[in-house]
Amino acid sequence: MAKEWGYASHNGPDHWHELYPIANGDNQSPIELHTKDIKYDPSLQPWSASYDAGSAKIILNNGKTCRVVFDDTYDRSMLRGGPLPGPYRLRQFHLHWGASDDHGSEHTVDGVKYAAELHLVHWNPKYNTFKEALKQRDGIAVVGIFLKIGREKGEFQLFLDALDKVKTKGTEAPFTHFDPSCLFPACRDYWTYHGSFTTPPCEECIVWLLLKEPMTVSSDQMAKLRSLFASAENEPPVPLVGNWRPPQPIKGRVVKASFK
Repeated sequence: MAKEWGYASHNGPDHWHELYPIANGDNQSPIELHTKDIKYDPSLQPWSASYDAGSAKIILNNGKTCRVVFDDTYDRSMLRGGPLPGPYRLRQFHLHWGASDDHGSEHTVDGVKYAAELHLVHWNPKYNTFKEALKQRDGIAVVGIFLKIGREKGEFQLFLDALDKVKTKGTEAPFTHFDPSCLFPACRDYWTYHGSFTTPPCEECIVWLLLKEPMTVSSDQMAKLRSLFASAENEPPVPLVGNWRPPQPIKGRVVKASFK
Protein backbone atom coordinates (compact mmCIF):
# COMPACT_ATOMS: atom_id res chain seq x y z
CA MET A 1 0.00 0.00 0.00
CA ALA A 2 1.99 2.93 -1.32
CA LYS A 3 -0.45 5.70 -0.49
CA GLU A 4 1.07 8.54 1.45
CA TRP A 5 -0.63 9.92 4.54
CA GLY A 6 -2.15 13.37 4.42
CA TYR A 7 -5.18 15.38 5.46
CA ALA A 8 -7.57 14.67 2.55
CA SER A 9 -10.58 12.37 2.86
CA HIS A 10 -8.80 9.44 1.18
CA ASN A 11 -5.56 9.61 3.23
CA GLY A 12 -6.51 11.74 6.25
CA PRO A 13 -6.49 11.08 10.01
CA ASP A 14 -9.24 8.44 9.82
CA HIS A 15 -6.98 6.32 7.59
CA TRP A 16 -3.62 6.75 9.34
CA HIS A 17 -4.02 3.60 11.46
CA GLU A 18 -4.10 1.51 8.27
CA LEU A 19 -0.42 2.32 7.69
CA TYR A 20 0.49 3.20 11.29
CA PRO A 21 -1.43 1.03 13.78
CA ILE A 22 -0.22 3.02 16.82
CA ALA A 23 -2.45 5.85 15.55
CA ASN A 24 -5.25 3.90 17.25
CA GLY A 25 -3.21 3.54 20.47
CA ASP A 26 -4.12 4.50 24.02
CA ASN A 27 -1.93 7.63 24.27
CA GLN A 28 -2.72 9.56 21.12
CA SER A 29 -2.68 13.32 20.59
CA PRO A 30 -4.21 15.82 20.34
CA ILE A 31 -6.96 15.69 22.96
CA GLU A 32 -9.84 17.89 24.08
CA LEU A 33 -8.97 19.73 27.29
CA HIS A 34 -11.90 20.06 29.70
CA THR A 35 -10.61 22.49 32.30
CA LYS A 36 -13.16 21.44 34.95
CA ASP A 37 -11.65 17.93 34.91
CA ILE A 38 -8.02 19.06 35.11
CA LYS A 39 -6.33 18.97 38.49
CA TYR A 40 -3.77 21.48 39.71
CA ASP A 41 -0.57 19.67 40.60
CA PRO A 42 1.49 21.71 43.09
CA SER A 43 4.53 19.51 42.43
CA LEU A 44 4.79 20.79 38.83
CA GLN A 45 7.78 23.10 38.46
CA PRO A 46 8.06 26.18 36.26
CA TRP A 47 9.66 25.47 32.90
CA SER A 48 12.33 27.51 31.16
CA ALA A 49 13.86 27.62 27.70
CA SER A 50 17.37 28.82 26.93
CA TYR A 51 17.64 28.90 23.17
CA ASP A 52 20.64 29.91 21.10
CA ALA A 53 19.44 31.98 18.11
CA GLY A 54 22.49 30.73 16.21
CA SER A 55 21.18 27.17 16.32
CA ALA A 56 18.38 27.97 13.81
CA LYS A 57 19.44 26.47 10.48
CA ILE A 58 16.79 26.07 7.80
CA ILE A 59 13.13 26.57 6.99
CA LEU A 60 11.35 23.99 4.85
CA ASN A 61 8.01 23.12 3.31
CA ASN A 62 7.45 19.35 3.25
CA GLY A 63 3.93 19.58 1.84
CA LYS A 64 2.43 18.83 5.28
CA THR A 65 3.65 21.85 7.27
CA CYS A 66 6.29 24.52 7.40
CA ARG A 67 9.18 23.61 9.69
CA VAL A 68 12.17 25.43 11.11
CA VAL A 69 15.07 23.09 11.89
CA PHE A 70 17.72 23.67 14.56
CA ASP A 71 21.20 22.30 15.16
CA ASP A 72 20.71 19.65 17.86
CA THR A 73 24.14 18.03 17.75
CA TYR A 74 24.91 19.26 21.26
CA ASP A 75 23.18 20.92 24.24
CA ARG A 76 22.69 24.27 22.56
CA SER A 77 19.01 25.21 22.71
CA MET A 78 17.45 23.62 25.77
CA LEU A 79 14.12 23.18 27.55
CA ARG A 80 14.16 22.46 31.28
CA GLY A 81 11.88 22.12 34.29
CA GLY A 82 8.14 21.74 34.28
CA PRO A 83 7.18 18.06 34.22
CA LEU A 84 10.47 17.09 32.54
CA PRO A 85 12.93 14.61 34.10
CA GLY A 86 15.94 16.52 32.72
CA PRO A 87 16.98 18.93 29.95
CA TYR A 88 15.68 18.46 26.38
CA ARG A 89 17.20 19.73 23.11
CA LEU A 90 15.22 21.79 20.61
CA ARG A 91 15.10 20.06 17.22
CA GLN A 92 12.40 21.86 15.22
CA PHE A 93 9.20 23.82 15.34
CA HIS A 94 6.23 23.68 12.99
CA LEU A 95 2.58 24.71 12.87
CA HIS A 96 -0.88 23.34 12.20
CA TRP A 97 -3.61 25.63 10.84
CA GLY A 98 -7.03 25.70 9.25
CA ALA A 99 -8.61 27.04 6.09
CA SER A 100 -10.06 29.99 8.02
CA ASP A 101 -9.46 31.82 11.31
CA ASP A 102 -12.14 29.96 13.28
CA HIS A 103 -10.30 26.64 13.45
CA GLY A 104 -6.90 25.07 12.89
CA SER A 105 -5.54 24.11 16.31
CA GLU A 106 -5.22 20.43 17.17
CA HIS A 107 -5.88 20.58 20.89
CA THR A 108 -9.11 22.28 21.96
CA VAL A 109 -9.85 23.98 25.30
CA ASP A 110 -13.43 23.67 26.57
CA GLY A 111 -14.57 23.32 22.98
CA VAL A 112 -12.61 26.34 21.75
CA LYS A 113 -10.62 25.88 18.55
CA TYR A 114 -7.83 28.35 17.91
CA ALA A 115 -6.66 29.57 14.49
CA ALA A 116 -3.42 27.58 14.67
CA GLU A 117 -1.10 25.66 16.97
CA LEU A 118 2.68 25.98 17.16
CA HIS A 119 4.70 22.93 18.23
CA LEU A 120 8.29 23.19 19.48
CA VAL A 121 9.76 19.69 19.41
CA HIS A 122 12.56 18.74 21.83
CA TRP A 123 14.25 15.41 22.58
CA ASN A 124 15.92 13.90 25.61
CA PRO A 125 19.68 13.68 24.94
CA LYS A 126 20.11 10.93 27.52
CA TYR A 127 18.93 8.65 24.69
CA ASN A 128 21.84 9.81 22.47
CA THR A 129 19.87 10.19 19.23
CA PHE A 130 16.49 11.59 18.24
CA LYS A 131 15.63 8.23 16.67
CA GLU A 132 16.29 6.41 19.95
CA ALA A 133 14.30 9.02 21.90
CA LEU A 134 11.26 8.25 19.72
CA LYS A 135 11.11 4.80 21.33
CA GLN A 136 10.98 6.11 24.90
CA ARG A 137 7.96 7.22 26.89
CA ASP A 138 9.79 10.39 27.99
CA GLY A 139 11.85 10.73 24.82
CA ILE A 140 10.23 13.88 23.40
CA ALA A 141 8.90 17.10 24.92
CA VAL A 142 6.64 19.37 22.88
CA VAL A 143 5.69 22.88 23.89
CA GLY A 144 2.34 23.69 22.28
CA ILE A 145 1.25 27.29 21.83
CA PHE A 146 -2.19 28.30 20.55
CA LEU A 147 -2.49 31.16 18.05
CA LYS A 148 -5.51 33.40 18.38
CA ILE A 149 -6.58 36.31 16.21
CA GLY A 150 -5.93 39.82 17.46
CA ARG A 151 -3.15 42.30 16.94
CA GLU A 152 -0.16 41.51 14.78
CA LYS A 153 2.87 39.87 16.41
CA GLY A 154 6.10 41.40 15.13
CA GLU A 155 8.31 38.48 16.14
CA PHE A 156 6.07 36.05 14.23
CA GLN A 157 6.46 38.22 11.15
CA LEU A 158 10.21 37.40 11.04
CA PHE A 159 9.20 33.79 10.47
CA LEU A 160 6.37 34.63 8.04
CA ASP A 161 8.66 36.76 5.87
CA ALA A 162 10.76 33.66 5.20
CA LEU A 163 7.77 31.74 3.79
CA ASP A 164 8.24 33.36 0.37
CA LYS A 165 11.37 31.20 -0.01
CA VAL A 166 9.50 27.94 0.67
CA LYS A 167 6.20 28.42 -1.15
CA THR A 168 6.00 24.89 -2.55
CA LYS A 169 6.46 21.33 -1.33
CA GLY A 170 10.05 20.12 -1.24
CA THR A 171 11.66 23.55 -0.89
CA GLU A 172 14.01 24.74 1.85
CA ALA A 173 16.04 27.85 2.56
CA PRO A 174 18.53 29.08 5.16
CA PHE A 175 16.82 30.48 8.25
CA THR A 176 19.27 31.65 10.87
CA HIS A 177 19.57 33.87 13.95
CA PHE A 178 16.09 33.17 15.29
CA ASP A 179 15.30 32.48 18.95
CA PRO A 180 11.76 31.03 19.06
CA SER A 181 11.35 31.99 22.71
CA CYS A 182 10.43 35.42 21.31
CA LEU A 183 7.09 33.80 20.45
CA PHE A 184 6.30 32.70 24.02
CA PRO A 185 3.42 34.42 25.82
CA ALA A 186 4.23 36.31 29.03
CA CYS A 187 2.39 33.78 31.19
CA ARG A 188 4.15 30.42 31.56
CA ASP A 189 1.18 28.47 32.99
CA TYR A 190 0.69 25.11 31.29
CA TRP A 191 -1.24 21.88 31.12
CA THR A 192 0.66 18.62 30.78
CA TYR A 193 -0.16 15.04 29.82
CA HIS A 194 1.43 12.04 28.11
CA GLY A 195 0.66 11.69 24.42
CA SER A 196 1.93 11.27 20.91
CA PHE A 197 3.03 13.01 17.76
CA THR A 198 -0.02 14.33 15.92
CA THR A 199 1.36 13.15 12.56
CA PRO A 200 2.30 9.64 11.43
CA PRO A 201 3.85 7.47 12.68
CA CYS A 202 2.14 8.98 15.81
CA GLU A 203 4.70 7.58 18.26
CA GLU A 204 3.56 7.71 21.90
CA CYS A 205 6.70 9.28 23.31
CA ILE A 206 5.68 12.83 24.17
CA VAL A 207 5.49 14.84 27.35
CA TRP A 208 3.21 17.69 26.33
CA LEU A 209 3.43 21.21 27.77
CA LEU A 210 0.43 23.14 26.44
CA LEU A 211 0.57 26.81 27.29
CA LYS A 212 -2.64 28.23 28.71
CA GLU A 213 -2.09 31.68 27.23
CA PRO A 214 -2.29 31.87 23.45
CA MET A 215 -0.02 33.93 21.24
CA THR A 216 -1.87 36.68 19.38
CA VAL A 217 -1.42 37.09 15.63
CA SER A 218 -3.37 39.08 13.05
CA SER A 219 -5.76 37.71 10.45
CA ASP A 220 -3.34 38.94 7.76
CA GLN A 221 -0.54 36.96 9.39
CA MET A 222 -2.67 33.80 9.32
CA ALA A 223 -3.44 34.45 5.64
CA LYS A 224 0.31 34.46 4.94
CA LEU A 225 0.60 30.98 6.44
CA ARG A 226 -2.23 29.81 4.16
CA SER A 227 -0.39 31.15 1.10
CA LEU A 228 1.88 28.06 1.19
CA PHE A 229 1.29 25.14 -1.17
CA ALA A 230 1.10 21.42 -0.42
CA SER A 231 2.03 20.78 -4.05
CA ALA A 232 5.44 20.94 -5.72
CA GLU A 233 6.35 23.72 -8.14
CA ASN A 234 5.70 21.53 -11.21
CA GLU A 235 2.30 20.30 -9.98
CA PRO A 236 -1.21 21.80 -10.08
CA PRO A 237 -1.40 24.15 -7.06
CA VAL A 238 -2.92 22.74 -3.86
CA PRO A 239 -3.12 25.15 -0.91
CA LEU A 240 -1.46 23.97 2.32
CA VAL A 241 -4.36 24.35 4.76
CA GLY A 242 -6.28 22.12 7.15
CA ASN A 243 -3.17 20.27 8.33
CA TRP A 244 -4.59 19.45 11.75
CA ARG A 245 -5.55 16.16 13.38
CA PRO A 246 -8.82 16.15 15.34
CA PRO A 247 -8.81 15.30 19.06
CA GLN A 248 -8.28 11.66 19.99
CA PRO A 249 -9.83 9.62 22.85
CA ILE A 250 -8.23 10.42 26.20
CA LYS A 251 -8.60 6.80 27.39
CA GLY A 252 -8.21 7.43 31.08
CA ARG A 253 -5.16 9.67 30.90
CA VAL A 254 -4.78 12.44 33.47
CA VAL A 255 -4.14 16.04 32.46
CA LYS A 256 -2.49 18.20 35.10
CA ALA A 257 -2.28 21.98 35.45
CA SER A 258 0.68 23.93 36.76
CA PHE A 259 -1.71 26.63 38.01
CA LYS A 260 -4.76 26.88 40.24
